[in-house]
Amino acid sequence: MLKLIKYLKRSIIPILAILALLVVQAMCDLALPDYTSVIVNVGIQQNGIESAAPEYLSKTTKDHLGLFLTQDQKQQLDNSYTELSQEEFQKTKYYKQELFDEQLEQNPNLATETFFKRNKLSEQELSDLETMLAKPVLINDSINQASLNQEDSSQTSENAEKMQQMFSQLTAAIPPQALQNATNLWDIFELVPEQQMQAMVGEMGKQFDDMPDSILAQSAIPGVKAEYDAIGLDTATMQIHYIIFSGLQMLSIALVSMLATVIVTFLAARVAASLSRELRKQVFTKVVSFSNTELDHFSTASLITRSTNDIQQIQLVMVMLLRIVFYAPIIGVGGVLKVTGTNGSMTWVIGIAVLAILVIVGIMFAVAMPKFKKMQKLVDRLNLVTREILTGLPVIRAFSTQKHEEKRFDKANRDLTGTNLFVNRVMSCMMPAMMFIMNSIAILVVWVGSQGVDAGTMQVGDMMAYIQYTMQIIMAFLMISMISVMLPRASVAANRIQEVLDTDVCIKDVKAPEKLDQVKGELTFQDVSFRYPNASEDALSHISFTAKPGQTTAIIGSTGSGKSTLLNLIPRFYDVTEGQVLLDGVDIKEISQHFLRDQLGYVPQKGVLFTGTVQSNINYGVPEEDTEHAKKAAEIAQATEFIDKLPKEYDAPIAEGGTNVSGGQKQRLSIARAIAKNPKIYLFDDSFSALDFKTDVALRKALKKQTGNSTVIIVAQRISTILNAEQILVLDEGKIVGKGTHKELMQTCEVYRQIASSQLSEEELDHE
Repeated sequence: MLKLIKYLKRSIIPILAILALLVVQAMCDLALPDYTSVIVNVGIQQNGIESAAPEYLSKTTKDHLGLFLTQDQKQQLDNSYTELSQEEFQKTKYYKQELFDEQLEQNPNLATETFFKRNKLSEQELSDLETMLAKPVLINDSINQASLNQEDSSQTSENAEKMQQMFSQLTAAIPPQALQNATNLWDIFELVPEQQMQAMVGEMGKQFDDMPDSILAQSAIPGVKAEYDAIGLDTATMQIHYIIFSGLQMLSIALVSMLATVIVTFLAARVAASLSRELRKQVFTKVVSFSNTELDHFSTASLITRSTNDIQQIQLVMVMLLRIVFYAPIIGVGGVLKVTGTNGSMTWVIGIAVLAILVIVGIMFAVAMPKFKKMQKLVDRLNLVTREILTGLPVIRAFSTQKHEEKRFDKANRDLTGTNLFVNRVMSCMMPAMMFIMNSIAILVVWVGSQGVDAGTMQVGDMMAYIQYTMQIIMAFLMISMISVMLPRASVAANRIQEVLDTDVCIKDVKAPEKLDQVKGELTFQDVSFRYPNASEDALSHISFTAKPGQTTAIIGSTGSGKSTLLNLIPRFYDVTEGQVLLDGVDIKEISQHFLRDQLGYVPQKGVLFTGTVQSNINYGVPEEDTEHAKKAAEIAQATEFIDKLPKEYDAPIAEGGTNVSGGQKQRLSIARAIAKNPKIYLFDDSFSALDFKTDVALRKALKKQTGNSTVIIVAQRISTILNAEQILVLDEGKIVGKGTHKELMQTCEVYRQIASSQLSEEELDHE
């Protein structure tokens, strides 16, 4: 799989963009639980009040808070607030005149009160101020509550009751006459001796010493709200605005995350498609360069599977890699950092979840991996059987073997289906197992977190955020585990593609090929021998002859004598095992394959046509689309008689493989294609076998005029096709057993005489 990464060089910029966008997406996704926590903790539980250090407070409250501060802390308090007049205070955002009037009825002194606004402080300065004021604000609120309880017995609170008990002890030492003018507990403070006052402050502080700073700050929020209510600020509107603003921030972050996700998906799809296109191009280019030796090694069905299904598997996994595998570590690491920042004491819960996921993935991986390796081979097998059946349908029907072929296809189909079902069952078991782990971990977090909430060491919003972070971490591992199950099949596919790309082509051009300025077309075989790969004996042995321009060299022999093999050595479909094949005195191995084949007009034994038109098939070997050129070639090939009868003549469509024309018509179009190229050397591999005798004679006569200065080599089965050849080679078991003209061979070659006698009558032989 890693070897295919080099084909992603062109996509390096989109990949870097994907990584950047994934970081943005992860940051957005990791920010959302924080906002959930803040909305619950601040927006709901704290009525939208963010800090235990009041943003606004009256001079009376400020003085009360100062009673519980040291001289340095009082100075810090003074430096943190700026005095406001009544008019300035009434212009503040949440000031409501109606609420202020209601408070004025209960506290007439509010009419002459001075107010203070908190200065703009740095994050650290605000944190220090909040820590300093949390305890005084909480004590101040407890005292105010205790004062209310004196007037209204229905108002109760634990802290207020403790304050009342403490003040009862203090007032016992104050003369009754002095207490007559005290209207609230704050008035009593002024009557308490300094020594007793300090002792009382210390005693009140001990009630809160065991509380963590965060819980202490949260506990002080009701005191801040009470202060806001007391000076006429609309805390209900303040809470609604805070929740709406936080919600809009969450929505904005979610939109950014969505946009990043869409762009990442788009870029990942383009990168994967680009890789797929490049791989198909590389595989196709490699396969086109294969000689018959390499093509014999890979079956056609396997090459088709590798070029389609295997590359499709890699494309699918590449999308998942770019979209999920790259994202999972980012969100996973970020989630762990957030979790430890939220509450490090619950990190062990994440460890349990990750361990459980890894165990399940390991089991699934060990079970599914061998099946994935087997699956691609079964796809090859199914394609092979399907291709054979579809190609051989006429023969299958002629021999009534449909049932046999159906069983053969059914077996290949069932084998693939069984393996697919096994893999799908394994994967279907994985998802419920993962969901069970996720839900179990969520329950565990709630159980452990609720104990923290009950103990006052964790807030409800923090627990909710922790659950979300935990789910994000588990989902990261879940995504990786899902892709890990897909990787084996993609790895197998990648290895199969790499096998094609790494295959060493046995027929190569030399580094500095020779160039022939003028090609005459003289072909010489010098003591040529050839053996097929892995064969036990030579197919051709010590072949020597020369085919000259302007002459026809015919090759004849019994079936399996090596006629087509000899012809395939000329265009270097195979390379000779021993000896040399020379073109104008130059070894064809020293000439580039493109240049060599550009001099040849090759007509295979089985005519091959391509999807297109009659004209496109005839002009296949020439760059221009010239109808007159095609007509001339068709006339020589005796193809005009059926082309002129077609509805669109030369624009008539040709189906895939030429299935809409007969064998003889296909052969004549193949011959016309070679003629249209006007090559120096014509190679006819038994190309006249499907022609009737009359057409054969007319074609050879016209061809003789066209190929007057060219070298013509004909492989034939019929004696009548080669009677007038200047040179006839007779092959038997891969060796030349006769060489000469028809008359010479009739006298000197027994093999040739037997072939001729089997095809022609005595009269015809004598006439010839």
